[in-house]
Amino acid sequence: MEKEALFGKTLAELQYLVNDLGLPRFTAKQIAGWLYKKNVTDIAGMTNISKQSRQLLSENYDVGLINHSGVQESEDGTKKYLFPSGSNNHIETAYIPEEKRNTLCVSTQAGCKMGCLFCMTGKQGFQADLSPGEIINQLRSLPEREKVSNLVFMGMGEPFDNMDQLMKSLDILTAPWGMEMSPRRITVSSIGIIPAMTRFIEESECHLAISLHTPFEDERKELMPVETAYPLREIFATLKSFDFPRQRKISFEYIMFKGLNDTRRHVNELVRLMHGLKARINLIRFHPVPGTSLEASSDKTIHEFKDALNARGITTTIRASRGLDIAAACGLLSTRELLKKDN
Repeated sequence: MEKEALFGKTLAELQYLVNDLGLPRFTAKQIAGWLYKKNVTDIAGMTNISKQSRQLLSENYDVGLINHSGVQESEDGTKKYLFPSGSNNHIETAYIPEEKRNTLCVSTQAGCKMGCLFCMTGKQGFQADLSPGEIINQLRSLPEREKVSNLVFMGMGEPFDNMDQLMKSLDILTAPWGMEMSPRRITVSSIGIIPAMTRFIEESECHLAISLHTPFEDERKELMPVETAYPLREIFATLKSFDFPRQRKISFEYIMFKGLNDTRRHVNELVRLMHGLKARINLIRFHPVPGTSLEASSDKTIHEFKDALNARGITTTIRASRGLDIAAACGLLSTRELLKKDN
């Protein structure tokens, strides 16, 4: 029988576990310390827990770490790791080193339900939600884990569609008994599932990024079917109803598509939509994926778009493209693995 993983359990879950085994309550915090601070790889290494207790734990549990199954490295230093998930699925994790920070982009699902026109992961369809252990393992089992300064939930899947597991993973990452990472170094990206977004804002201190891509609802419906369920006007009304502290960042992701969302009309509507909300826009170059006719805006258009927004008081930046030589667009590497499986 396959043993249950300890890694990925919250302190409350560990307390329930040790109580069920008849172990002292303080054992839960000891286990958490070994899992999330001391990077233990097996239960036998938890040396401040009695040998009898470790034996009892080992009968039904193991640490449950997962090694990566593949890696690609770009000329610019970006690395894309492939991790197995479940029996046949794969997820992607991107390590992006920069001069002042090293960012890890993690996944929350294998595949995705949302079906965004421009997204390769969406073309896979949904396969599985990741557990908190599978989410955090992407950091814990990364060879460069000690170098990571920032974490972004912008990989495969929609984080707010796996809400309970997302919140548990954020708890483990930021709690004093967990990895103690500052929430100011973590950003969660979503297409804007309003009930989950509201819960995230209320229960977490991490930064929020919303996938916007156009300020017009009719265009957004064509790009992102979720617009039908959660319209932009309601997303912005919800965001404006909160008083965000100065240290907490709200940003909007905006992929630039030639002739679709890169005009002066879009600049004007973005300015209107964002009035009264302190947030920034990150412009992203589109790198074509198979099965879509969308084209990238020219660099000249992207820079003019940025300058026009900045001139109107909207802080706007252009995200640097990384890992182009290793197909770093999310979903491409795992799709190859899916095709291998189907063949």
